[in-house]
Amino acid sequence: MRGLNFISLAIFLVLTTLQEAWSHGDQPLSKIGIHKATVDLNHDAYVKASPSVLGLKEQTTEWVTLEYSSPKPSTDDWIGVFSPANFNSSTCPQEKPTVYPPLICSAPIKYQFANYSSPKYRDTGKGYLKLQLINQRSDFSFALFSGGLSNPKLVAVSNQVAFANPNAPVYPRLAQGKQWNEMTVTWTSGYGINEAEAFVEWGPKGGDQVRSPAGTLTFDRNTMCGAPARTVGWRDPGFIHTSFLKELWPNAVYTYKLGHKLFNGTYVWSRQYQFRASPYPGQNSLQRVVIFGDMGKDEADGSNEYNNFQRGSLNTTRELIRDLKNIDLVLHIGDICYANGYISQWDQFTAQVEPISSTVPYMIASGNHERDWPGTGSFYGNMDSGGECGVLAETMFYVPAENRAKFWYSTDYGMFRFCIVDTEHDWREGTEQYKFIEHCLASVDRQKQPWLIFLAHRVLGYSSGTSYADEGSFGEPMGRESLQKLWQKYKVDIAVYGHVHNYERTCPIYQNICTNEEKHYYKGPLNGTIHVVAGGGGASLTQFTTLQTKWSFFRDYDYGFIKLTAFDHSNLLFEYKKSSDGKVYDSFKISRDYRDILACTVDSCPSMTLAS
Repeated sequence: MRGLNFISLAIFLVLTTLQEAWSHGDQPLSKIGIHKATVDLNHDAYVKASPSVLGLKEQTTEWVTLEYSSPKPSTDDWIGVFSPANFNSSTCPQEKPTVYPPLICSAPIKYQFANYSSPKYRDTGKGYLKLQLINQRSDFSFALFSGGLSNPKLVAVSNQVAFANPNAPVYPRLAQGKQWNEMTVTWTSGYGINEAEAFVEWGPKGGDQVRSPAGTLTFDRNTMCGAPARTVGWRDPGFIHTSFLKELWPNAVYTYKLGHKLFNGTYVWSRQYQFRASPYPGQNSLQRVVIFGDMGKDEADGSNEYNNFQRGSLNTTRELIRDLKNIDLVLHIGDICYANGYISQWDQFTAQVEPISSTVPYMIASGNHERDWPGTGSFYGNMDSGGECGVLAETMFYVPAENRAKFWYSTDYGMFRFCIVDTEHDWREGTEQYKFIEHCLASVDRQKQPWLIFLAHRVLGYSSGTSYADEGSFGEPMGRESLQKLWQKYKVDIAVYGHVHNYERTCPIYQNICTNEEKHYYKGPLNGTIHVVAGGGGASLTQFTTLQTKWSFFRDYDYGFIKLTAFDHSNLLFEYKKSSDGKVYDSFKISRDYRDILACTVDSCPSMTLAS
């Protein structure tokens, strides 16, 4: 028993060390000591915001101009954007009856230094700033602080700014349903079930429209598992609605609008969107899928909130939008927006990806920054989710899992089968998730769906990232040991991971040995699985080890994403594109017949009978 305890402790220490190594800096909003804020209002200081009413033409994103002045300017003065606009102590929950709440108990949704657009601010005391706001179900105010981020002193507060309808339905997210001919639409609004009925009006493009009801979810502060999600990071999430559009014709184009029927009989509508229904499983047609992890969000206005934290996020988003007509499905495999307990950031993220997610299915996987929190059943007992413990990811996005708290699922797209794993829950042999993985891999008909893809956030296969290499594991401890026999037995073509913020591709490999030395054109059986790290979606980059391994074919220390194009049942194109320009920097092709999938290789076929 002592030996088992020692082994368990050793595994825990390795996991903890790796987790610390993959930490990529604190959430920028956490740098603000908002609980320490004091009042230092100055009659001669001011902040003026214009326009005061946004979204008069039903826009969900608008720019606001700020003019401000301070009689005692300093280089560490900053502007905080607060929503709701009233952010004083009257809004603070009283955690202990004998303790007065702080002056301010909620973090701003973004911030910028006062001299950002006005380099002479320290000399003149006057500044000018343009900030981008999205419709987030409440009004806004802008506060000028002195004292830096760590000891903020409130100097002046602006007039209030609001969208014409802050409750409007916004930021639709498409996702494939549990059936091949079903599409789900999830969106956010300020209308609860006691105020309105939520629905989607949809139908074939140019044809008759029907209405499908939507279910409505929300959650409160007590659902969060810890700080900052329960404290300074808390913000009311509004209401999240999901409607199920069923019995779709394969590849048909449909239009849809989000709707709310208020109980006074009036209607509130979104603008019209459109999508193309998924192909029938096994259908022989052109099918294009984009995969990446760890994108996060960024601010188009240059807010300091994400400077140097997720530099590539906007570039990745921009390139996907540019090529959207050539993309059928997006898979974002964990570390979605790095809110880390600052709830407002999920709205910011869904607004950023809306041009993509409203047009093609945007499927997600769970990562450490969505799920991990001590004592909540996550496989890793760290605090990476900032107290969210999976609630935001499980509610803001739909996935066709049996239980969204267990974030593993399969989804088919024509000739593709995707098995999406939740690395924040135990995947080892004998667990519930291991049984799911084997069933997902074993149940696919490879004659109809020849392209079998395994997806996970953490690197369960191979990576030359520094921390994995320093530990000698070159991947998540216990990952390959638990799963490689399944990849080999069921002949998984490609396994894709995030978590490590770079790009890397291996040879087809089994048990640390390359099973095919070709690098760009594979004909016939692979005899192993190609492992790809695609964690360069946007978050700060991860260095590679200087150690050289025979299995690492291509490495790139940059932001990017991968694209899979299935031309038919025999031909697949893999491309790695950089987010900076959308150009291809690595690629390979697979050409084979069905008999090549059936062909036996090491540990992939049962023993033959000698009866004949």
